[in-house]
Amino acid sequence: MEIYLEVGQKKVAAYALEWPGWCRLARGRKEAVQALLDYVPRYRVIAQRAGLDFEPGDLVTTEVAGDSNTDWGVPAIIVPADLEPMDAGRTTRRVALLRAAWEVMDEVVAASPAELRKGPRGGGRDRDKIMSHVIEAERSYARKFGVRHKPFPHNDRAALAAMRAEIAEALSRPTDGSPIWPTSYAIRRIAWHVTDHIWEVEDRRQ
Repeated sequence: MEIYLEVGQKKVAAYALEWPGWCRLARGRKEAVQALLDYVPRYRVIAQRAGLDFEPGDLVTTEVAGDSNTDWGVPAIIVPADLEPMDAGRTTRRVALLRAAWEVMDEVVAASPAELRKGPRGGGRDRDKIMSHVIEAERSYARKFGVRHKPFPHNDRAALAAMRAEIAEALSRPTDGSPIWPTSYAIRRIAWHVTDHIWEVEDRRQ
């Protein structure tokens, strides 16, 4: 399986375009790849929810230069493959993984206490603030491909469902890779953010 290593000055992001949300960052190339492998069982939960088998097998790496966003902890680079046309089958598959991440996040949040364990320096958002952060990020991301929604509370389930349905519909269309954010990148950026916070909530509720 091909994975990308987005190499910044301080951090490296490792991810696979075909499996949006399967992404880990670390201080070096080897550490990032190992972190990605360590999270195979956890990502498999999302893949199975989407009805897909997830067995990465041998990894083949392609390096791209990162930037200050990479060092901040965000997989931010649009790689050449993101600009390639995507047919209906490919977009449907990747959007299914995004939908699965949304479902898992909703379940994890519902099963978690409102107050989460703090970090070693007492930092970290609690459950509702994480959910609000994820929703607001999605609302902002969606503007990059023409989906616009006004702010709404994190517990407004109807508004959230409407926004996510519109995001999924927009990202399900075959594309030649033209908007500000090409479809491939938009899906994996949103899926990464959701999945990263799924794992944060799971880790901090223990």
